[in-house]
Amino acid sequence: MSLDKKYPKEIKQLLAKYPPEHKRSAVMPLLYLAQREEGYVNKEAMQDIARILDITETEVASIVGFYSLYHDKKAGKYRMQVCTDLPCALRGADEFLNNLCENLGIKVGETTEDGLVTLESVMCLAACDRAPMFQTQGPDGIKYHEYMTVDRTMELIDALKKAEKEGKE
Repeated sequence: MSLDKKYPKEIKQLLAKYPPEHKRSAVMPLLYLAQREEGYVNKEAMQDIARILDITETEVASIVGFYSLYHDKKAGKYRMQVCTDLPCALRGADEFLNNLCENLGIKVGETTEDGLVTLESVMCLAACDRAPMFQTQGPDGIKYHEYMTVDRTMELIDALKKAEKEGKE
């Protein structure tokens, strides 16, 4: 089902915020709307957004590819994005990420066997002085975790697993 059929009211409200000649400015809110349920923006949704805004699908895809908040592939219920740019690396982000991979038994970009966590490396989450740090993106929104250790991160993941298990019972 197309986005404008699935979310007609929301799209109308979003487009009303921009002058008609600048409706392309609604691309980011529409992308957020498109990935709200599944956690990623599929090709059909990108085509719908391009059509709604009178821009090319390539323009939509380039925004998805640039920002770490948008995704074009399905992943775990939670995306754990570790900042690994140079300032964070100097504060131990690379070692943190490697140790986290070992503890989870996955590589960067992979998802845990239970489908709960996808581990990603990203650039600049604007907290260099509080590294190692990461953000989680999931059903409860985006949350930042600063001054992290592998032990504290594993406790967080265990809490997510526990909450997931209790939610299914």
